[in-house]
Amino acid sequence: MKKFSHEERHQVKITLNGEAVKGIAEPRLLLTDFLRHEIGATGTHVGCEHGICGACTILVNGKAVRSCLMLAIQADGSEIDTIEGLADKDGNFNALQQAFHENFALQCGYCTPGFLMTLSEYLKSNPDPSIEEIKIALSGNICRCTGYHEIINAAFDAAKVMRDI
Repeated sequence: MKKFSHEERHQVKITLNGEAVKGIAEPRLLLTDFLRHEIGATGTHVGCEHGICGACTILVNGKAVRSCLMLAIQADGSEIDTIEGLADKDGNFNALQQAFHENFALQCGYCTPGFLMTLSEYLKSNPDPSIEEIKIALSGNICRCTGYHEIINAAFDAAKVMRDI
């Protein structure tokens, strides 16, 4: 295992939403901060910085990850998907984003990227979830505004649409 000193800076190459990008990171720089400040992908939000709230959830190699708990250098060579990559190239919402819009599943919107990324991975692995299964899948994401009812309904509606595509 390679050891890093605090003074070293390292080039980190990732595929971000399908595009190759690179930046420089100190060994202890969190992936959230690397994405936001080094790469400019500010859609990933910083909430608690302890992995509790889920606002910083992204997909790393297809798996939902709390980017505040991962170092940027750990992501070197990874495929990363963030909220900026969900809509198509013309800015049209995907089925999950559209369901959030139609169900009024956001208010302040701060937690929304984390919910959408968590559900993106979950609905791929479970395309026909029950309401209870959706609740369990979202148990690691915190929303202070909506009360979850609309978010759960949006996830359920999106799953139906995604199955029909």
